[in-house]
Amino acid sequence: MRPMKFWLIAMTLAAVVSDTMLLPFYPQFFERVFGITDPNYVGAYIAACCAVVMLAFPFWARVARRIPVLQLLVYTQLAAGLFSVLCWAAPSATAFWLLSLTMLVFKGSYLLVYPLLMSQEALDGHGRTIGLLSVVVHFGAIFGALLGGSVLQFFEPRQVYLLMTFGDLFQILVCLYLLRQKTSQAPRASDEAEDAAHPLAWPVILRLGSVMFLFYFAIYLTRPFFARYWEALSGNSSEVLAGAIFALPGAVAVLVLWLDYRRGHSGDAKGVLLPAMALCALGLMLQASGSMVLVLAGRLLYGWGLFRATVGLDQLLYVLSRPASYAADFSKISVFQNLGVLVSSFATGALVAFAGPRPTFLAGALGLALTLVLYLVLVRPLFSSSRNASFLSALSRSET
Repeated sequence: MRPMKFWLIAMTLAAVVSDTMLLPFYPQFFERVFGITDPNYVGAYIAACCAVVMLAFPFWARVARRIPVLQLLVYTQLAAGLFSVLCWAAPSATAFWLLSLTMLVFKGSYLLVYPLLMSQEALDGHGRTIGLLSVVVHFGAIFGALLGGSVLQFFEPRQVYLLMTFGDLFQILVCLYLLRQKTSQAPRASDEAEDAAHPLAWPVILRLGSVMFLFYFAIYLTRPFFARYWEALSGNSSEVLAGAIFALPGAVAVLVLWLDYRRGHSGDAKGVLLPAMALCALGLMLQASGSMVLVLAGRLLYGWGLFRATVGLDQLLYVLSRPASYAADFSKISVFQNLGVLVSSFATGALVAFAGPRPTFLAGALGLALTLVLYLVLVRPLFSSSRNASFLSALSRSET
């Protein structure tokens, strides 16, 4: 692995660990720190976090056209670290909202690492790199959930935000190291001109974005309250154990990537998405069974399908886009992804308040089934023949 690629992936891992430490534990966090137990409140907070990232990232993508990404990240992650410390000291729930959402404005800029990394890869290597990044995200979720659960179980919950500052500091140090090694370059004028002239056209963005929206809506329905669901089901209140069960899909993703590397399999997005989404839906339905054994089996199947589906969907974007436009196109697609998470956060809070956490799994399975239909109707036909491929190529390169 090239040195810059290694360090960019390490940055991604550090960012994901920081972002996921509280993801399965927000209900417990708000209850212990601020005495708030309303599921709708938790859902509204998670939705607000998604909205902030959704709005901030396109802004950072525009700024990155004029400021080299690594140089920009030094300042944004420094600001994120400072606001993490302020979140630890927040005196009230209102202050915590304002400080943590401001923190996310700066923290969300690390997503620029993703298109930066992909722009350095040849097209035939995209599948392997996306798969590797997906596993890094899952690994981050594993460590984040275990670390967050440990803090909530053994320490004062707000100390999670002090740990987050170490992730921000690590990213700053990596950026400074890479800048010193002169492995990054400022965007060239020709690249900026190409970005302006050849982004993906909005008809293509809307097709892909619609599928991304529904997919992320479905898979995020079960996440905020999964730890509570497992604790109630198992009768064990250990946050560490709940975090470990929550992270099982990440362990499966690591296994799938290892098997792919052994077989030299790079993955075909069009061929893998149908069985992958079906496996995700089946895994969610098993988790709704109320049986601990079936929940564990469902987590394993869900992890396998989720890895394949996430990699396949991401590959579609980079098949259509151009390296000079990766950041701009990825920022547009990320709006749909975060909008799906935002709507999902409101929906899961309301659903849990009304009927408990179990129906979120059935709703997620239904959402994935609808995602599969939407993919078959909107996206797959564009790749089904040389005529459609020619049409798609012309459409995707047209000026918006």
